[in-house]
Amino acid sequence: MTTPPTTLVPYLYSHGSLTTLLEQRAGQALRVNVVRESYQVIDFTTKKLLGLPVHRPTLAWVREVGLYGNDDKAWVRAKSVFPLTSLVGNAKRLRHLKRTPIGYVMFKHNKNLPHTRTYFFDNNEHWGRNTVYDWQGRAVLVQEVFLTDFLN
Repeated sequence: MTTPPTTLVPYLYSHGSLTTLLEQRAGQALRVNVVRESYQVIDFTTKKLLGLPVHRPTLAWVREVGLYGNDDKAWVRAKSVFPLTSLVGNAKRLRHLKRTPIGYVMFKHNKNLPHTRTYFFDNNEHWGRNTVYDWQGRAVLVQEVFLTDFLN
């Protein structure tokens, strides 16, 4: 598949908070299921996306979650990568999101954050996007993969 399904296009290419769009579609608050959160050494590709030195080990706080709309199956698999250099000052709270959608925090004061984005189609199954946001002068990577149940 070379082009995303028509029903996915407004979500895949949106510029504001995906959380808000998903909540509008669900007609209720987004549910977040934390799959894993931990400090991790980030890989070459992630460092390159974040504009970090690629030949030096870099530690980040990584949060992986499932996002649920109005049913029991996840709509989106999301992964947030916060380099330790970005987790200073008021950004420290990003390590303690628990079940709070990241969109509630990142888009609270600015509805359209500066960002760079790439799109992908993984293993001919799911469309996704990698977005590096400039959040208060800090680089934060959010990867979102739209799951099959979202399209149905």
